[in-house]
Amino acid sequence: MADFIRFLNFLYKKKWLLLAVPLLTVIAAYFLVQKLPDEYTSTARISTGLVDKTDQGFTSGANEQQAEVTQKFDNIMQSMQLKNTLNMVSYRLILHDLTQPTKAFHKPSQLLQELSSTERQRAIAIFNQKLATQQDLFIESPEEKRLLDILKSMHYDTDAIANNLTVSRVKDSDYIRVEFDGDHPEFTAFVVNTLSTDFINRYSIRLQTSNDRSIEFLENFMNEKMRNLTALMDQLKQYKIKNRVLNLNEQARSMYGQIIDFETRREVAIKDVVAYTAALKNIDNKFNPSDRKYLESTMASLNQNIVATKQQLKAVNDAYFRSNFDPKYKAQLDSLQNKLTTQINQSTDNYIYNPLVAKTELVSQKLNMEIALELAQNSIATVEKELGRLNRKFDGLVPNEAKIQEFETSIDIASKEYIEALQRYNNAKMQSQQTTQLKLLEKALPGTLTPSKKVILIVFAGIISFVLCLLILFLVFYLDSSIQEGKQLANATEIPVIGSLNKIDTSPDLNQLWHDTSPGKSVMAYRNALRSIRFELDHELSTGKIIALTSLRPGEGKTTLLLSLAQAFALINKKVLVVDGNFSSTASTALSTKPSYLEDFLHTSAPFESLYVENGIYSLSNKGGDYSLFELASETHIAAKLEELKSYFDVILIETPALETRNKAKEWIRFADKVVAVYEANTTIRDSHKPAIQYLKSLGNTLAGWVLNKATTVS
Repeated sequence: MADFIRFLNFLYKKKWLLLAVPLLTVIAAYFLVQKLPDEYTSTARISTGLVDKTDQGFTSGANEQQAEVTQKFDNIMQSMQLKNTLNMVSYRLILHDLTQPTKAFHKPSQLLQELSSTERQRAIAIFNQKLATQQDLFIESPEEKRLLDILKSMHYDTDAIANNLTVSRVKDSDYIRVEFDGDHPEFTAFVVNTLSTDFINRYSIRLQTSNDRSIEFLENFMNEKMRNLTALMDQLKQYKIKNRVLNLNEQARSMYGQIIDFETRREVAIKDVVAYTAALKNIDNKFNPSDRKYLESTMASLNQNIVATKQQLKAVNDAYFRSNFDPKYKAQLDSLQNKLTTQINQSTDNYIYNPLVAKTELVSQKLNMEIALELAQNSIATVEKELGRLNRKFDGLVPNEAKIQEFETSIDIASKEYIEALQRYNNAKMQSQQTTQLKLLEKALPGTLTPSKKVILIVFAGIISFVLCLLILFLVFYLDSSIQEGKQLANATEIPVIGSLNKIDTSPDLNQLWHDTSPGKSVMAYRNALRSIRFELDHELSTGKIIALTSLRPGEGKTTLLLSLAQAFALINKKVLVVDGNFSSTASTALSTKPSYLEDFLHTSAPFESLYVENGIYSLSNKGGDYSLFELASETHIAAKLEELKSYFDVILIETPALETRNKAKEWIRFADKVVAVYEANTTIRDSHKPAIQYLKSLGNTLAGWVLNKATTVS
């Protein structure tokens, strides 16, 4: 808070500067803005179709995110302000003035007037060529460099247009506003309409070219995928034809079923062979040898027919198995089976065996079993042979299956790639029909006169200058490390401040300081501050009488304080002696007109009454010269002389040299009862002053403190 108050006081002292600078700025701005031409503004609106898609017919169901729409708007607006885009407007402006000089927007510049007729035609040709090819002027070419200078002289260059051009989106709508400020109404309308029309045409062509290029790429990509798919399908077809594969899965399934069926028949046949063999063995065991002999002799003729029938039955049965149970063999097999049964029955009816034997039925069973056994044995061989053939054929299907699966996997991948390519192609075709179409919804009319900004500029100039001046003063205040208050001095040196003396507005005679009956405000403040210092020192001098006044630097006001304190102590009926102990200064001339010299006093024994007295104040001056106190007399002698003075005077005030002289000041301070250091306000403590400050601290109770001289405010 104290710093803020100090800053306000600082500003108060600079109040005339704070008023003068803005006032002068306002006056200068007033005369400058009077020369500014009137400004006209033309506005056009462009519909983008990014938000409002009613003119696009079919639209996809997906809605674009707000961020994506905003990005598209930004891209369009930035493209409108590209240098190449604005260059085309510059070319059209200069071509308008060159081809229609009577309707020129601006007065021809000096460079334009210097062109000859031939050069004008050449310039027109170059600008038309650049406009047709959408190219910029090259600075490296001297001829085109000159044309660029002409554009700048006419204020038709890119920078001049860009500085007065504003392209913005109308809130969250579908429209872009294009505004241009200029000094001619037709000029502003021409710039806005030309920029909008040219940009829409260029944007549409660029967008269409990009779409066509994308569609062409996707079409080639799709055709390539289709060719790959067709080639793989053709390879699969040729492989199936070459390896006689119709439907591999059905063939494998059917063949596997046949193998299972034949394996089942083989198991049944093996089982029948085992069963019939065991049954025949049991029947044979029931016949004695004589019975078998009789039976075999009587059955010889009949068995021949049965054996022949069995051979036929075996051949047909084998053919039946080989044909995979063809039905046409089934009828022959049944016929031969019936024939064999009839022959067996006949052999039974002929009583070819011993009628006494009761084993007729066993013979019939044996014959039937032998036939069945032979059929079963024959079936096993046939089934084994057919199983081998089927297994070999089935094993041949495995490589075909692996190869066909490889082809089908490749075809499946190629088919998905083709479908994806086809989908992308269709989407691109559909999106190309929904391309954002920019439209000049509202053409710019001749510019309207904008409200004058001259008053705003004048006020703005005044405010800016005031703020700038305030900022500079703040920086000066902030960077100012000078001591201005007693509190600052005490904080910086860690030495107490016994008082502050303000700077007096006038320069009154110090002898009349206390006798002025109508003092000013500053003189009254000075008196009060001096009384306060006198009180502090009088309180400190309870056991001593010598007060030494010193300072860090010469010229900080020790002499003024010395004389002022002398008068202040004299007013309270103190017998005061003032001693000028600074031999290198001219302060002695201010003490008296008929001085008594310190050098004489130290070497004589004159009475104190012989010292010069003025206004009740005694004084001892010096003759000057480069001397120190101990060079005039010994320390013991000086101490004795000062003791004599202390016995006669109540207060002895000694002005010592500045502490920059080191030993000269310290020699006087050795005899002082109290030391007062004078510091001039608005000065800075340097690093070179720190040893002197440390010396003052080392004095301890002998040091009374600082007196801040020439302060702005008294603390």
